[in-house]
Amino acid sequence: MKKLLALFLVFHLCLTCFSQHDTTHLRISLLTCGPGEDLYSIWGHTGIRVVDTAQQVDTVFNYGTFDDSDPLFYIKFTRGIMLYSVTPETFGDFMMEYNYFKRSVTEQVLDLEAAEKIKLVNALWKNTAPENRFYPYHFYADNCTTRARDIIINNIDSVQFSDIRPLPGASTYRQLIHQFMKNSDQAWNRFGIDVLLGTHLDEKITNKQAMFLPEYLLKGFANASRHGHALVSQTNQLLPDEQPQNIHFFTPVFLFSVLLLIMFSLAISKNNTVNKIATALDGLFFLLVGLLGMLMLTLWLARVDSVCRNNYNLLWALPTHAVMAFVLTCEKKWVKYYWLFTIILNILLLVSWRWLPQEMNNSVLLIIVILLFRSIARYRNFNRNDRKNH
Repeated sequence: MKKLLALFLVFHLCLTCFSQHDTTHLRISLLTCGPGEDLYSIWGHTGIRVVDTAQQVDTVFNYGTFDDSDPLFYIKFTRGIMLYSVTPETFGDFMMEYNYFKRSVTEQVLDLEAAEKIKLVNALWKNTAPENRFYPYHFYADNCTTRARDIIINNIDSVQFSDIRPLPGASTYRQLIHQFMKNSDQAWNRFGIDVLLGTHLDEKITNKQAMFLPEYLLKGFANASRHGHALVSQTNQLLPDEQPQNIHFFTPVFLFSVLLLIMFSLAISKNNTVNKIATALDGLFFLLVGLLGMLMLTLWLARVDSVCRNNYNLLWALPTHAVMAFVLTCEKKWVKYYWLFTIILNILLLVSWRWLPQEMNNSVLLIIVILLFRSIARYRNFNRNDRKNH
């Protein structure tokens, strides 16, 4: 009789445990969206989905919304004064946009306790209040992905992350960014980012910092655990990746290679007309390089954040080149010494290329070679004219 009573109690306890279920009717998941074609979307996007089956509500909390109707939008964008906000939108509207642009959407359902779900949902709705919804956007330190990461891990028990960096202990922001810009159709975007953003992008990053990109937050959550079990209970591919992989031949390497060949061809000619064309091409090239240097310097000084500071590209993109473009044929002594200085500087850049504290775009090598080649030509031309005059 006692054995039967004990078996009954065990059976009752087991039945009670298995019959218990989450009464919050909440389902929370991380949404990771694939890259788009525009520059601001090439690294993808992150959102948090909350499904309330009791209220029949399906909401996505989007930390990546901004107002581009502001008349000062581009000035603020240049200075790094970008206010982003969190916006709740229906799951249907969210999916409609990504379906239209043929971008993938992956859902990771989070295995959370009832109290944690309530706490997290309350925090999300609190973030949407007018006084809380805006935040100053920072490219790699404070964006839609880091906001989603932080609000989740700050409202649940301690999460254990595996190291998802490609090079543990040695990965940099720039290396992670480059992984999404390998195709030829991203060559100009990669060139622009490498040229305009400074050495802060080359800092070694922690595992948590690596999750500033949507794809790496997805990997982080996929390998995370808590209380001895996985943080993600289910992964669903809501939309497939249908982005076309286009091949582009007009890349920075192609352009600067052709330009180098043209300048070399013009240099070996003794024809006066050809020499005038070479001089005009020199003027245009040095003007554009100088203007690019002015842009780098302006971003370094004007931006409120640090992403464009300490930019070693200014060693070849000297802003003074824009001035020299108009005095190529001037016979003042300081012009001669300027070309000599440029020759020495570009030789030093080529020699120290591998040891620079900033990872340079490979296309820049061609630009430096052109600058060196044409600076030597300008210097020799000055000496030739100087000898004629004496």
